[in-house]
Amino acid sequence: MKTAAVHSRIQPEIKEKAEGILQRLGLSPTEAIRMFYMQIALRNGLPFDVAIPNDETIKALEDSRNGRNLERFDSTDELFESWNA
Repeated sequence: MKTAAVHSRIQPEIKEKAEGILQRLGLSPTEAIRMFYMQIALRNGLPFDVAIPNDETIKALEDSRNGRNLERFDSTDELFESWNA
């Protein structure tokens, strides 16, 4: 079977973290890349959703990062109760 090489650059910290996870899963980086490419080919696209967030989502993310407009709850029960109010 013929093979082709794939070369890429990635930040060392991301590479180390990902390879640690792959090792725990019993996969080599090559096997993971092969699986990713196979899923792209099978699905005719990326195997996960990629979308640009709408304005409302962008604002909510910015607010969250900046600690604005957040509701805080002392328990999950209190959180769930707020959904019924």
